[in-house]
Amino acid sequence: MSSRADSGSESGLDAGLYVVSTPIGNMGDVTQRAIDVLAGVDVVACEDTRRTGLLLKRSGVSTRMVSYHEHNKLKRTPELLEMIRQGRRVALVSDAGTPGVSDPGFYLIRAAVERSVRVVPVPGASALLAALVVSGLPCDRFAFEGFLPKRAGRRRKRLRQLAGEPRTMVFFEPARRIKRLLGELAEAWGEERSVVIGRELTKRHEEVIRGRLGGLLESLQGRELKGEAVVVVEGAGHES
Repeated sequence: MSSRADSGSESGLDAGLYVVSTPIGNMGDVTQRAIDVLAGVDVVACEDTRRTGLLLKRSGVSTRMVSYHEHNKLKRTPELLEMIRQGRRVALVSDAGTPGVSDPGFYLIRAAVERSVRVVPVPGASALLAALVVSGLPCDRFAFEGFLPKRAGRRRKRLRQLAGEPRTMVFFEPARRIKRLLGELAEAWGEERSVVIGRELTKRHEEVIRGRLGGLLESLQGRELKGEAVVVVEGAGHES
């Protein structure tokens, strides 16, 4: 076994794929276990090496990074799995939050599972759960929809399918397109449903905006929203 693999074994980590959650904004949210794993693996696969590099540097970690994103996942996946087959440890991180949730990390995780590769979760920050728990809407059961389809026809079809969904629903959407989304939701489901927008959660300009679809859309006219956002909407038939 190579010297790097031997060095990694000193960390106490076995060969495998480590799915490591990273902060969604506030760097103070990184867990000690995440730092230990990132320091103990042989390589960190990340969407943006510059962004992840800042986290590693702040945490005192010097582990080698390789890019893993939507445009190179087909090429990179077999390379990473071969490393693990040879006894190495690979950490998978996304730009923010938990890998595999609405990002290309899912492709690597699924490929690892299909090949009986050991997959280890290292939990941490999640924009989905952060927005859900501050929304004040029921979260004992909820439906995570992630990003809606980009094509208008498919978006309308999906919203029609969700019209009768009784659970609280959670969507990802860039803040700059929030007003368009609110308009689509109001048109598909009516203007009276309660909605909560979590924008730039855990960051300096964190904002939680509450209202009903129609009124909130009206109040946001003239505002330029920036950053990342999570939209939480009450389900059909819920009395808020």
